[in-house]
Amino acid sequence: MAEPKPASRGAEPPAAEPPLTYRDLAAIDIAKIKGVGEKRREALREAGIASVLDLLTTYPRRYVDRTNEAHVENLVEGVEAVVLVKVRNVRRVPLRNRRSMVTAMVGDATGSFGLTFFNQPWRERQLKTDQEIAVFGKPERFRGKLQMTNPLVDIVGNRTGRIVPIYPQSEKSNVTTWELTGWVENALERAAPRTISDPLPAAQRERLGFVSRNAALSTIHFPDSIVDKERARERLSFDELLRVQLVLVGRKKAFERDNTGLKHDMSGAMQKAFLQALPFPLTGAQRRVIKEVNADLATPVPMHRLLQGDVGSGKTVVAVAAMLVAVQGGHQGALMAPTEVLAEQHFAGIRSLLDELRVPDDGNLFGERQLRVELLTGRVTGERRREVLADLASGGVDIVIGTHALIQEGVEFSSLGVVVIDEQHRFGVEQRAALRGKGAGEKHTTPDVLVMTATPIPRTAALTHYGDLEVSVLDELPPGRTPIKTIAVDDDEARRDMWVAVREALDAGQQAYVVCPMIAESDKLEVAAAEEIHEQLRSGELRDYKVGLLHGRMSSTEKDEVMSKFRSRTYDVLVSTTVIEVGVDVPNATCMVVLDADRFGIAQLHQLRGRVGRGKIASRCWLERKDKTVGEERINALVESTDGFYLAEVDLELRGEGTLMSTAQKGAGDLKIASFVRDKRLIVQAREAAFAILDTDPTLAKHPELADELSLFLAPEEKEFLFKD
Repeated sequence: MAEPKPASRGAEPPAAEPPLTYRDLAAIDIAKIKGVGEKRREALREAGIASVLDLLTTYPRRYVDRTNEAHVENLVEGVEAVVLVKVRNVRRVPLRNRRSMVTAMVGDATGSFGLTFFNQPWRERQLKTDQEIAVFGKPERFRGKLQMTNPLVDIVGNRTGRIVPIYPQSEKSNVTTWELTGWVENALERAAPRTISDPLPAAQRERLGFVSRNAALSTIHFPDSIVDKERARERLSFDELLRVQLVLVGRKKAFERDNTGLKHDMSGAMQKAFLQALPFPLTGAQRRVIKEVNADLATPVPMHRLLQGDVGSGKTVVAVAAMLVAVQGGHQGALMAPTEVLAEQHFAGIRSLLDELRVPDDGNLFGERQLRVELLTGRVTGERRREVLADLASGGVDIVIGTHALIQEGVEFSSLGVVVIDEQHRFGVEQRAALRGKGAGEKHTTPDVLVMTATPIPRTAALTHYGDLEVSVLDELPPGRTPIKTIAVDDDEARRDMWVAVREALDAGQQAYVVCPMIAESDKLEVAAAEEIHEQLRSGELRDYKVGLLHGRMSSTEKDEVMSKFRSRTYDVLVSTTVIEVGVDVPNATCMVVLDADRFGIAQLHQLRGRVGRGKIASRCWLERKDKTVGEERINALVESTDGFYLAEVDLELRGEGTLMSTAQKGAGDLKIASFVRDKRLIVQAREAAFAILDTDPTLAKHPELADELSLFLAPEEKEFLFKD
């Protein structure tokens, strides 16, 4: 950091410099900090700390409260704890196959215990006799004595504060918590004369009861109490969440500002006739969501709504009801699916749902005609394709179903009113631009958009991931659906029982899926594993049955051929990788075996399980794993519940936070300190604050520091709304 120049004699004293912004801190190289030479600078860069801003936003991962710290005598076997101890001795023990083990004896005034590190030879250099360290781990008994195996270790040094910060450490960079503490202290001391600026409007800060950013940044590193630390954490978490919400709310407002939608005529009877003719009653959730969608369609602001609902919750009926509002007003509907197979599946289902529906037509002798639903995918070719394209352009097609090719150049609509996107998790700026001009009337008219997903998302995560969409939730399953029974399989006897049950179901004329282990490192390895399992089952447990194979390296034609054979019961069993995760609908498939289920996440297992239980016969899903202790919480949650929204909350708690946005700098858009799980209230507050700011200042012209922070943290495509008039 630049030192202030001395004033010359007789001159006016220099004007006080303004507070330091995050942009200022990002411009100061970490080498300016006392004690950071070239070697430590490179080590810090490897740990992702290149500037003073990176340093100050590297927050402690936990704290040791020296006023209330655990002592060795308080350790409980099997219960994780942080304890402050001194190293008494360290030794390295060579093992076979060039492996090694480092052991250490540590303790305090109340007792001692052992540490054991496998294949971490560098621990011998890290740990020195009489050094003070904080150890975090789970104590276990070994030969009657207490020890921790491969615990987290932080070199604390001789810090005497009441609350000791413990920072994330990297074996690769070998930067210790004690060094980070000193560097952070130096950075804060040198920033103190100017202080750190606060971009949050004072009125907002007072209303929310937050401390200033300057106080929060200092306190998060050196709190006087755990209460103070928590107040600082809340403020800094809010800042992260506000940046995200400003982008999302800004994008939403820009979309509404820059696009003219259709104000649909809601007086037509077609939607009502369709809903009354359904062979089953609507759920309360379906009625509520159709009402929400209709309210959007009745306004000239283009709808941009996310419809989330578990497998089987009735999203298709809501989608068709929305498209019929367009059709009854003389416009068209389009449904886009992620694959040709799913487009064809939707086409068959929707055409049968609308089989009896008539459309008013003054040009027809009878004053009405059959509602026309068409399919447009890569497999619709030649004369048939030309006919569908011509009738789309003339208005002869009411509803078209296809893949994303529907919004490409060359596909013209007479008057596109409502678009439904199935299982497309991010319908972005480019896709929206492609829709513009495919609507009714003038070229800038934008159709209404309904995005559907069968992946339930906790509300706070939805507000953050999909904050530029309105969110509707189908949280109720239609009556009469038989729940799927889920069974954990983790020993040989349970495996035998599983295959016996599968064979009994096959003998009764039902079908089964076998899902192969997911191998994240290599698509090639995953396919090889699937081929091997296919051969093993054909010559082993399922040798008396017809077994098909489906994997991601097959061509679209090959995949479709395999699925058609499974659907038509040519195959009794389908061995597959996760390509069956989304949308495949075979009501006769009542059994699913997921091999090495611990390799999958909760959301993926729930999606896979949703491929069975689609008919009237009770279905079962076996989650097989080699080791009962691996993925236990995930597997148990799936055994206990088929409620996708409950599982989404469990998943969030177990998995933690992810990256929210694309970023110019690696990790800049991640949540460093905020949490979906813990900060539900702050997410709502940040969203409200973003609306309050952007309602009066849509381009942040009056909040230049907030705008600058967005520019600093986020990639250009995330902040395109900022620079629009």
